[in-house]
Amino acid sequence: MQRLYFLLALILLGCANKAQERTSTILPGAYQTEEYLPLLEGKKVGLTVNHSSLIGSTHLTDSLLKHGIQITKVFTPEHGFTGTISDGVLVEYDSTESSFELISLYGKNKKPTNQQLTGLDIMVFDIQDVGARFYTYISTMHYAMEACAENNIPFIILDRPNPNGSYVDGPVLDTALQSFVGMHPIPIVHGMTVGELAQMINEEGWLKGQAKVDLRVVKMKNWNHRMRYSLPVNPSPNLPDDLSIALYPSLCLFEGTIMSVGRGTDYAFQQIGHPEYPDTTYSFTPNSREGAKWPPYEDQLCYGKSWIDQEPEYEFTLQPLIDAYQLMNREDFFNNYFKRLAGTNSLQKQIEEGQTEEEIRSSWEPELSNFKKKREQYLLYE
Repeated sequence: MQRLYFLLALILLGCANKAQERTSTILPGAYQTEEYLPLLEGKKVGLTVNHSSLIGSTHLTDSLLKHGIQITKVFTPEHGFTGTISDGVLVEYDSTESSFELISLYGKNKKPTNQQLTGLDIMVFDIQDVGARFYTYISTMHYAMEACAENNIPFIILDRPNPNGSYVDGPVLDTALQSFVGMHPIPIVHGMTVGELAQMINEEGWLKGQAKVDLRVVKMKNWNHRMRYSLPVNPSPNLPDDLSIALYPSLCLFEGTIMSVGRGTDYAFQQIGHPEYPDTTYSFTPNSREGAKWPPYEDQLCYGKSWIDQEPEYEFTLQPLIDAYQLMNREDFFNNYFKRLAGTNSLQKQIEEGQTEEEIRSSWEPELSNFKKKREQYLLYE
């Protein structure tokens, strides 16, 4: 009898654990249909979305159409609706889907025009971000918010986890270097979800003319900033897995140098290289492919350094950049794009002067500490 009670206890404990797993499953804002469907019913809806805008395996557009929501226009960011177009390649659409007009915000214009917004009653934003200042989806969000503010169109954000949301690091952007890869006075790793960042943008007066959009954020369930989150879909063609996403804030700075970050290989943002890199113990050869057309050093053997097969470490570091600069020892190591990515004029000079990472980090204060304090008031999650 005691054995029977013991087995029954184990079964009940297993059921309880499974129930706990179900209740603790992270549910992005798009899953909270009961919160936003009533706001869309009977209205002409615009969506700012891409391939990552999923509810399970169903795209948000399909889900809303099945609920009878009238989607009239769909706006897409860099990499297009399917998320397969190479970085920096302009996206143009000249066709209309069966039920809505598809409009690129990475083509002739990055900000929705008044004409493109004509007839819309409300805008919904649902795109997976990775938490780095230079990842352009948040710039698209900014421009969409700004355009909606100017046209009195309410803006709903369906929030999603930030895989790099557990920390804040890097130099704060000097607004004199503002560009599409850095629009806000925030550090390289801002530690905020798109919903949290949108609140900051709105309340800090960062939209043109300090305008404010009628903003609503549909929060996630069962997520906090300490949790690791493996994305169910690649957010863009050259971030293929958790490791590349974790390394991206640090290795993206190499895009402002002569080095390759592995675009055109299976391991973009998990390796760096150059045909003349002095250490020849590791090599790779980029080739043109979907999502990486005409990569740097196409079909050339590049030597360099690899992080492939390492466990993701969610931290920002300058050490790979400092090491590569010293090893290459070339005056042309940096290009004009570097300052925009770094968001500061000083980082390149500090590296060229031979400063250590610790010395460089000390120069980020007090701006970084001030941002961290400001960030606290806009957090929606612990």
